[in-house]
Amino acid sequence: MDNKKQLKRSEVAEQFKWAISDLFQTDEEWKEEYELTKKLISKVSNYQGRLWESADILLEFYKLEDEIAGHFERVYVYANQRYHEDTSNSTYQDFSNQASILEVMLNSAFSFAVPEILTIPEETIQQYLASNKELQSYQFSIKEILRHKPHVLSAEMEELLADTGAMSEAPSIIFNMFHNADIKFPAIEDENGEKVTITHGRYGTFMESADRRVRKDAFEGIHSAYMKFKNTLAATYSANVKNEAFLAKARKYPSSLAMALDDSNIPAEVYTNLINAVHENLPLMHRYVSLRKKALGLEELHMYDLYTPIVKDADIEVNFEEAKDIVYKGMAPLGDNYRTILKEGYDNGWIDIYENEGKRSGAYSWGAYGTHPYVLLNYQGSLKNVFTLAHEMGHAIHSYYSDKALPIRYAGYKIFVAEVASTCNESLLMEYLLSNTKNKKERAYLINYFLEQFKSTLFRQTMFAEFEMITHQMYLDGESLTAESLCKVYHDLNVKYFGNDIVIDPEIDIEWARIPHFYKPFYVYQYATGYSAAIALSRKILKEGEPAVEDYINKFLSGGSSDYPIELLKKAGVDMSKKEPVNDALALFGKLLDEMEELLG
Repeated sequence: MDNKKQLKRSEVAEQFKWAISDLFQTDEEWKEEYELTKKLISKVSNYQGRLWESADILLEFYKLEDEIAGHFERVYVYANQRYHEDTSNSTYQDFSNQASILEVMLNSAFSFAVPEILTIPEETIQQYLASNKELQSYQFSIKEILRHKPHVLSAEMEELLADTGAMSEAPSIIFNMFHNADIKFPAIEDENGEKVTITHGRYGTFMESADRRVRKDAFEGIHSAYMKFKNTLAATYSANVKNEAFLAKARKYPSSLAMALDDSNIPAEVYTNLINAVHENLPLMHRYVSLRKKALGLEELHMYDLYTPIVKDADIEVNFEEAKDIVYKGMAPLGDNYRTILKEGYDNGWIDIYENEGKRSGAYSWGAYGTHPYVLLNYQGSLKNVFTLAHEMGHAIHSYYSDKALPIRYAGYKIFVAEVASTCNESLLMEYLLSNTKNKKERAYLINYFLEQFKSTLFRQTMFAEFEMITHQMYLDGESLTAESLCKVYHDLNVKYFGNDIVIDPEIDIEWARIPHFYKPFYVYQYATGYSAAIALSRKILKEGEPAVEDYINKFLSGGSSDYPIELLKKAGVDMSKKEPVNDALALFGKLLDEMEELLG
């Protein structure tokens, strides 16, 4: 297929589309399932006020919840995947909207359950579990509800907190409205001398430009736009920090960080160990910055020079059939069973391969319990796209194993571990490519690709995590979060993380103001911990072979959310409550850096 020419969805050959009919053969079937799901949701109210009555009633309720979840997943995934095939298709726009309405109905219907279960004495719940073997399969769910009991308030207070929901969301809503709709960026001249307005999407492309003038103009242009509103954005960020502190105090947590980590039962030392381990290894990042300066031949390296490639792509073009073969060979350390599933995905309609008019951009893995996973790609034939295939199939096969091993309630996995399997695949693929590349330029390109992943995922996301930790603590310590104080914190962090061989341009001080993830506090650290865990697992697999693979597949990939994320990783041989996984990942970064310095002379 000529994927250079963008086709209409109807023009794409079936062999290049995912087998969406494995969810529903027709739209009529989807509509029937939608109505069935609505009907089942209407039955939930029959259990309100009755969950305490007996073990049998509680079991009936949980079974109904699982049944509804199965139907709803199929309805929701089909509607949105159809919509993503062509976002201009009004039929599936409507399906997607209907699915969202159904989700609201579902959440509303079940909202009484947790508070009601918490009114049941724990001794009674333990008696129910002891007396009903079938109910024991829900023990972990019940344990999670009880674990949060100290942070659940009286019915009146919970109602009051619920009523503050719209106010709590206000800082995020205001920021997103400003960030996505209201802020206007200047136009700059591109490489061809044509006037082009900076957008969020174009900014990344400008920063990778080989033309330094374009990079500088884009960098100054986007940050000058935010700087004009620095006081408004500081007030918005401060309001979000205050809101989180209020909720944490109301729910009897010592801090908003503690509240965020408690959601997945993550020990506090996971967060602090990540930051401390990265601090100890910052000389490696400083060396990489120095190497970048030397490779680009610059007297002064600036912040706008951090993303332009220092090794061009070595003219590596890979068609999709070749990409499948490369990824298949790269996954050899995971064994025959894993690669059989990978091939099943290749051959049986898991993947929607090429771009078409209106198709959702980017890539993802998704699916509904009881049906194979799906992967959306927009494959363009670059080496980066080969890594994307490995990454998304890592997600898909993680879901495949969990779905096969577990009931629907525990099959999904937490955000803390969501990127582990996908990144582990990328690491194994990188090892395969490096082992089979004799061309010096290709090797340099591959190593630099890997180094950039470390820079953007482990170092940069940890810097973001540290900014959040510092600024939230500042508020608890009674310090004002002004534009000046926030810019100073961010400036100092850039100095610390990037070292002396780069000019920390004043424009970078306002970058905190354009990071959407800061409005979902203490989220970004998980990118860095997940990356570290993935690197540790891939090294373990390469070193130990079959025993490590068995632990990885049987105890982690098949674990879903049947245990806490930290415990699942421990079972696979990686303890994220210690510094070692981060240190080991950064030791690999150092080893790659050694070779890169040698390759570039």
